[in-house]
Amino acid sequence: MSQNNNNQAPFATSRKIKFSLVWVVPILVAILAIYLGWKAIANSGPTITVSFETADGIVSGQTQVKSKSVVLGTVKSVSLSKDMSHVDVQIAMTSRASSIITSNARFWVVRPRFNGASISGLETLISGAYITLDPGDYKVGRRQRYFVGLEAPPGVRSGQPGTSYVLATDNLGSLGEGAPIFYRDTVAGEVLSYDMPAGGVGPILLHVFIKKPYDTYLRPDSAFWNVSGIKFGFGATGLNVELQSIQALMSGGVAFDELDRPTVTDKAPSNKVVVPTNTKFTLYSDRDAAENARFRDNVPLVTYVASSVKGLGKGSRVTLFGLQIGTVKDVALIIDRKAKQTRAKITMDIQPNRVFAFSKKYDSATLALITKSLVANGMKASVASDNFLFGSSLISLNFVDSKTPIVPQMEGDTLVIPSQAGGMDGIMASMSTVASKIAAMPLDQMGQNLNSLLAHTDDKLNSPDVAKTLKAMRQTMQNMSDLSKKLNNGATPLLKQLPEMSRQLDDTLKNANKLLASYGGNTDFHRNLQGMIVQLSETARSLRFLSDFMTQHPSALITGRK
Repeated sequence: MSQNNNNQAPFATSRKIKFSLVWVVPILVAILAIYLGWKAIANSGPTITVSFETADGIVSGQTQVKSKSVVLGTVKSVSLSKDMSHVDVQIAMTSRASSIITSNARFWVVRPRFNGASISGLETLISGAYITLDPGDYKVGRRQRYFVGLEAPPGVRSGQPGTSYVLATDNLGSLGEGAPIFYRDTVAGEVLSYDMPAGGVGPILLHVFIKKPYDTYLRPDSAFWNVSGIKFGFGATGLNVELQSIQALMSGGVAFDELDRPTVTDKAPSNKVVVPTNTKFTLYSDRDAAENARFRDNVPLVTYVASSVKGLGKGSRVTLFGLQIGTVKDVALIIDRKAKQTRAKITMDIQPNRVFAFSKKYDSATLALITKSLVANGMKASVASDNFLFGSSLISLNFVDSKTPIVPQMEGDTLVIPSQAGGMDGIMASMSTVASKIAAMPLDQMGQNLNSLLAHTDDKLNSPDVAKTLKAMRQTMQNMSDLSKKLNNGATPLLKQLPEMSRQLDDTLKNANKLLASYGGNTDFHRNLQGMIVQLSETARSLRFLSDFMTQHPSALITGRK
């Protein structure tokens, strides 16, 4: 039995489990993993999809999404759309971007760009391309997870102060997105985009943005005009070259200003008018066109010319005494089959306010009556050269003396101005008239008569009778010369005695006056003596005159007094 007890198994005893340091590492790793997982979940935002036309510069896991240089997300993947028309970029946004991802958000890829107006994105040459997020007005936007990215940076970003407007133009020219807008040679905004008209009919609409404070300088009567490129012209001061800036030369540009801007004053203008957003303005081709549009009191005129209208077109000047008073609206060719003549019809608009400062406002009817009176006083239109170098022409209004009064003619409600040939055409017409009169002269018959006269004259001059006559005339002239010498020699003593005779007559008159004074009374002797003294006075005066005249002109004894 003791043997059985010796073979009995020992009782198992339990002991307390002690913590091993080996478990510290996995526990810390688990805690760190939970923390990182929680932090990733807490910092993670929505995953959005942005479509672009191309994925140039976009790399999965590297390309970041930034707003004002702050990272808001990272590109997860880039895939091609099913129709292969674009690429879909999936972006994991951060939690801080959750509230700004709305329907008003815009995305675009920042790459190196050169659009003529400026160079941007040069920093991406080193850091690589990135996607920019512009949240827009996210407070009123709705939640959205799919966006269509912009292929070019927008001209206006959220939070930028300023106002947007619309410009209407017939031709776009070199204007494009990003083209600058100038106010008094200072960059005040830029062109955002443009919309072509539906069906190609109508003006092109340009959307522009004017920054503050320049948008407060805009007035309802302000004008916009194109300043793209270089403009050459000849004016009263010679050659004019207009260049807004190198930037406008390369990318085009627009300028605006108040053409009737007042002069500098100490007081601020009190009539500030805020132009509402998206107000539509007209974009003129240049400043001259904008200046012409200021004058709205137009008087329509028309004239017909039968001479050349080369260099004349829409926008050509209409001048009076060299001053512009209007512009040409249209030039058309009119064929009159009944009258069997072809003429050029020129339609014009004149603005008298360009030159005449009227003290009160005149309506179109009154201005038309004033123009009629000018036509009745001889005002006529002619085509003249405006620039010999470029061959441009203008309409010149001049007053011409007319023997008969001119009755103004009307064509509907439009006044017709009589025309006359002007410029080179007028000179050629005058030369043609002179040539016609010369051609009508019997030049051949006159030449024959002149030849016959010269032939007979030559025969007469060579005849013996003419030779005898010339010889006799030579002898006669010799005799006259001898006679003149003899008369001069004989008249010289007489001329010397004339002053002495005049002096003696003066003495006689003095003695006679004394005698007359001593003998008074109203007797016949007194009266006869007084008459004799008057006659002696006249004789002395005549002798004095004769002496002076013969002294100066001794040849008068032969040739007489001229």
